[in-house]
Amino acid sequence: MRTPLSVVIGAGGTGGHIYPGLALAEALRRADPDAVISFIGTERGLETTLIPAAGYRLHTVDMIPFDPALGAKRFLLPAALLRSGAQARAVLRRQQAQVVVGMGGYPSAPAIVGAKMAGLPSVIHESNAVPGRANQFAARLTEHLTVAFDGSRAHLSGGERALTVGMPIAASLAALDRPALREEARRAFGIPDGARVVLFNGGSLGAARLTAAAVGLAARWRGRGDVHLLIKTGPAALAETRRKLVDAGAGAVARGEARQQPADAASGPVAQAVPYLDRMDLAYAVADLVVCRAGSATIAELATTGVPAVLVPYPHAPGDHQTHNARVLSDAGAAHLVPDAETTADRLAELIDPLLADPARLAVMGRAADPGNHARAADLLAETVIRLAGQPTTTREFTS
Repeated sequence: MRTPLSVVIGAGGTGGHIYPGLALAEALRRADPDAVISFIGTERGLETTLIPAAGYRLHTVDMIPFDPALGAKRFLLPAALLRSGAQARAVLRRQQAQVVVGMGGYPSAPAIVGAKMAGLPSVIHESNAVPGRANQFAARLTEHLTVAFDGSRAHLSGGERALTVGMPIAASLAALDRPALREEARRAFGIPDGARVVLFNGGSLGAARLTAAAVGLAARWRGRGDVHLLIKTGPAALAETRRKLVDAGAGAVARGEARQQPADAASGPVAQAVPYLDRMDLAYAVADLVVCRAGSATIAELATTGVPAVLVPYPHAPGDHQTHNARVLSDAGAAHLVPDAETTADRLAELIDPLLADPARLAVMGRAADPGNHARAADLLAETVIRLAGQPTTTREFTS
């Protein structure tokens, strides 16, 4: 009788590490419906909600970030790694894990340490063009390295042996047909007829800089019927953003709010704010242009779906890795790169207005990105995991 595949995935902190981990879990389930898959993370990140919501068990360990800003607390990092690694090892034993996967970010490091302690095979996936501190450390503990972008190899110990598999993305995005889904998407978001759509996506928690610029742009474009702004704020900023849009005469009143839309917005609201986007396939299908941060998952999604973008890298990302990520698309002509400090309503209006007026130019941008292996990345990474577990594989082995 075949032993069921058991895999533990270390992923946490932000959606940029969690969603690729969930895409890998989805691919493993496609390859082996009986696979037992669980996650290791901490109690501080988005994994506490996103992973259980996706139907997977989350085991938490005590770990602190690889962050120099911790000051004197950074000297506690070795002890934290040993403690959380031992906790992870206990999880691996309970789960009878065969393979451990680290998706990057500090919550994944204990999983790789635990695998080393338990004598289990492990593999890391580096999603950014410049690896984070956790994976730079974890790469020294495993022989099996995978990367989303070729350029990451130079920054990893043993990077010459890394496999470039791409960035695991959700199956709904890997196979997205934007034109086929566009009408459904416009109905889902209530987009007015004839309006071109700019999606502001600040990441899993939103981005104050992007939200403020979007509100300013909505006020500037108040009353226009040819453009609509869809603004993902994150839950914390939703109510304030909606109030600002209404005060500017550019947004509709949310259900349950007593305030009324100003009479001078006769042509209808030019913007709507939402806390999150459950269906990114619909969001990308409806968008003519995306204004967003430059996390690795976002870069892979844009390259795969062919949505033109204005990229605003998060300026405090370790190693400025979001700027390096953004250049993957901007150097190809698929996106414009705007520094965070320059991201104002005036600057965006100057850039976006000509783009919206030139659909042919947007189409050229959408075709300029190299989709690479991103649409297949989850399956390619799953194949690596299955091979390490000694299980039979269903697709041809790939090489670097």
